[in-house]
Amino acid sequence: MALRPSEFSDLSLLLLRAMTGVVFASSGWNDLRDPEARSQSIGQSKGFTIFLGAAEILGSVGLVLGVFARPAALGLILIMLGAIQKKAFGWRTGFWGKKNGYGWHYDLMLISMCLVVLTTGGGRLVLWN
Repeated sequence: MALRPSEFSDLSLLLLRAMTGVVFASSGWNDLRDPEARSQSIGQSKGFTIFLGAAEILGSVGLVLGVFARPAALGLILIMLGAIQKKAFGWRTGFWGKKNGYGWHYDLMLISMCLVVLTTGGGRLVLWN
């Protein structure tokens, strides 16, 4: 009896949610660890940076645990659209970035990952959807 790739779709979605959640949790932690320095580096207020960090961490918990995964994914998509807007139009950074990188290609990948969760609900391996 051969295994079909579709039999692993729920596990694949769990791994996608976990990886995406780890990336957002790391980013959120950086925002909260030193909001003063982080706010200066992204050109936002300290209060907004704290809000952003908290939203990223809450969204990542939602993705990883599968608790309201769709709203969490939507919120994270909105955050990434804001990051792309800032990079592309505010800082005039290209898709791949400048000499030091920091383009918005990475942000677009995270949006795509969250879109998968948004459209699938994150699979059957969730706590509450």
